[in-house]
Amino acid sequence: MDSRPEFYKAARKHWLAYGLYALLALAGLLTSIWATWLNVSSAWAVDGLSSAHDASSPTSIPSLPVYAPAQSETSLSRQANIYTVFPVRPRVDVVRYTVQTGDSVFGIAGEFNLKPETLLMGNYSVLNDNPHLLRPGQELNILPLDGAYYEWKDGDRISMVANRFHVEVQDIVDWVGNDLDPVNPQIDPGTWITIPDGTRALTLWLIPTIARGSAGVGGALGPGGCYGDYSGGAVGTGGFIWPSSSHEIVGNNYWSGHLAIDIAVGIGEAVWASDTGVVVFSGWSYGGYGNVVMIDHGNGWLTLYAHLNGVAVGCGQNVYRGQTIAWGGSTGNSSGPHLHFETRSGGGFVNPMYVLP
Repeated sequence: MDSRPEFYKAARKHWLAYGLYALLALAGLLTSIWATWLNVSSAWAVDGLSSAHDASSPTSIPSLPVYAPAQSETSLSRQANIYTVFPVRPRVDVVRYTVQTGDSVFGIAGEFNLKPETLLMGNYSVLNDNPHLLRPGQELNILPLDGAYYEWKDGDRISMVANRFHVEVQDIVDWVGNDLDPVNPQIDPGTWITIPDGTRALTLWLIPTIARGSAGVGGALGPGGCYGDYSGGAVGTGGFIWPSSSHEIVGNNYWSGHLAIDIAVGIGEAVWASDTGVVVFSGWSYGGYGNVVMIDHGNGWLTLYAHLNGVAVGCGQNVYRGQTIAWGGSTGNSSGPHLHFETRSGGGFVNPMYVLP
């Protein structure tokens, strides 16, 4: 049987399929050309209109509206800061400081922004409440804030210690440097604790006031004590002058633990009577003052000059304002040459800066 008719039929199907594909491809191509022509024609038309318009008016660029942020009374502005700020946290621990030549309790306390009383209450075993016991090389406790430093003893209770230093129990418990359990604070004997704002009475190391009518009591205060009755004699003018040519304060100023001012007077420099009066003590004294001159001015006022290298007047002698009575020195409990100068009235102490010109 002849198979050629079947072959032709199959070939014809293939050619019809190929022809259909070709027509579809041609239609797509024609469609693309037609769309491109439309776009180009539209562009030419717009360009033609723009050219016609530009021919009659200068070129202009449309401007955008200016941005203006809405104002709000509750909004906050923040400026950029390119620097990193590292917070400085307050110190909570007790540090140690080695006393240097020329230091004073007043000066050291000032360097650490503390009251001088805090330095005494933090170092009782070293200074015994006496600022004149300060010596180079001593190791001192420097508290992080004003208050007291206390070594816990067997049998102590927090309420008892708080009462002794005039603070609340919570002041001791809450101080982070003490590292106490706020619910059940337990403190072992021998532990040192900081008592914020704690205070107590300081032991004052001084020579008692000696009146000219009873100068004999001064004999118990040292070899410089006077034994006579010096009633009468010269009376002060009521106006005081500086007891030296120097008016500079060095070392300790006037505060509750140091009821005097320390004036920068070198060894051998003249010390003058601040006002007229009668000498009721002249020479060496006990208690750390070294050589001392005390003058009763006969009007309720008394002046004292201490740490002298030597004295130039004797017991019962009338002296006059501006007269040389001694020479500067560093005797007794002294950390360097200076004049310890006191003014007293009615048996009490007065800051000399209140009466000096």
